[in-house]
Amino acid sequence: MTDQLESFRSETRAWLEANCPETMRSPMAGEEDFVWGGRTFKFKHPDQKLWLDRMAAKGWTAPMWPKAYGGDGLSNAENAVLAQEMKRIHARPPLFSFGLWMLGPVLLEYASEEQKLEHLPKIVRGEIRWCQGYSEPGAGSDLASLQTKCEDQGDHWLINGQKIWTSYANEADWCFCLVRTDTSVKHEGISFVLIDMQTPGVETRPIKLISGSSPFCETFFTDVKIPKDAMVGRLNGGWEIAKRLLQYERTNISGFGSVGGVSGDLIEIAKANIGLENGVLADGDLRARIAAHKMAERAYALTTQRAMEEAKAGQNVSHMASMFKVAGATLNIERCELMLEAAGSRGFGWSGEGFSPEELAVTRGWLRSKGNSIEGGTTEVNLNVVAKRVLGLRDTQ
Repeated sequence: MTDQLESFRSETRAWLEANCPETMRSPMAGEEDFVWGGRTFKFKHPDQKLWLDRMAAKGWTAPMWPKAYGGDGLSNAENAVLAQEMKRIHARPPLFSFGLWMLGPVLLEYASEEQKLEHLPKIVRGEIRWCQGYSEPGAGSDLASLQTKCEDQGDHWLINGQKIWTSYANEADWCFCLVRTDTSVKHEGISFVLIDMQTPGVETRPIKLISGSSPFCETFFTDVKIPKDAMVGRLNGGWEIAKRLLQYERTNISGFGSVGGVSGDLIEIAKANIGLENGVLADGDLRARIAAHKMAERAYALTTQRAMEEAKAGQNVSHMASMFKVAGATLNIERCELMLEAAGSRGFGWSGEGFSPEELAVTRGWLRSKGNSIEGGTTEVNLNVVAKRVLGLRDTQ
């Protein structure tokens, strides 16, 4: 560690100790504790907003973004120190945002200066909540078959079509969306646009899942007018942006548990419900499987770190993201299954006063985790990408 980095650690530790509220230093019970931000988001506790405002003012909701756009311009090493110091005091993430994880990085790479200045600071401050308009009823695994039409009307774009599995569309303020601007070609006829969800003609319908929640929506666009400067990148150049964004999305989903999983601690749940013998978990078989899973998690985290650094360095879109997405989704599903098994009869709850919110979150999170193999590209499609683009296997048909 250099003296400069040690100094940064000391300053960071002191700032976090002074500014992170005590209520924000405890594990989250589930998605209900997430702070999504946006125009209509309701904070469960005043300290959530206080923590968000303080971290945003510091530039630490997006610490590696340039200061000109609301970040703090931290290096990789400084960002790692910040993460370590937040983990040391069990500080909750101040903001959960598709704008941070997916849209922001591609805006930094492809957007005009005006678009960056307009949207990135609002993402950092949690003022705008974003959703993703990619999949359609006839274009899921084969995303490039999308048909939502975007026509040039001279002084504006006119959009008609439908999206599906649009996460939190009914709660979002804006949507980053793939649209077809040329019907004569497939991949080369797609553009990337930004749509205000309050625009006339935009309609959302939640889809209820087996877990009881409705994070996904159908989204309809009927004669929706958006300004000409709402297009990011060049006309018909959206597929390149789409691939880059999918890389970030798949890496995010592969974070097994950050979204759509259970936020509790697997080992602590096992200790509480199985018990200890001679200082170790009483169930030897479960203990061995948890240990193997923890080792796989650690190896996976170190491997994905390399992919994130490659993406931040601006390298070409990597098909390795498909490999990470498959592995990460598999690990998250396995983790949720182990948590449910470790909970024993306390994992049978669905509602009522007989179970704690944390116990109910285990059951519902286990059901929700099944969607990890579908969202962000199905496991089957991603395995095909890995076979062809990573392993170099040829199609035998």
